[in-house]
Amino acid sequence: MTLSIVLFLLGILGFVLNRKNIILMLISIEIMLLAVTVLVIVSSFAFDDIVGQTYSIYIIAIAGAESAIGLGILVAFYRRPRSAHTKTSL
Repeated sequence: MTLSIVLFLLGILGFVLNRKNIILMLISIEIMLLAVTVLVIVSSFAFDDIVGQTYSIYIIAIAGAESAIGLGILVAFYRRPRSAHTKTSL
């Protein structure tokens, strides 16, 4: 549980401090989703319940879809102004 809290706080910190770079923002969101997945799996093992493990598979699938969509948007964004920064003037 401590590991998931540390990972989640690290993801929030990375998201807040690196608001200029889209790639680092996506990585921070992935770290937060990983932390939630770890917490769900640990809780599932603690309560001896299979539903938590099934739910964690759904979280991993959503994280993968979020990464694919985010990277697609990033590629489309990069082709225009030639930058991955969010605060550039167009």
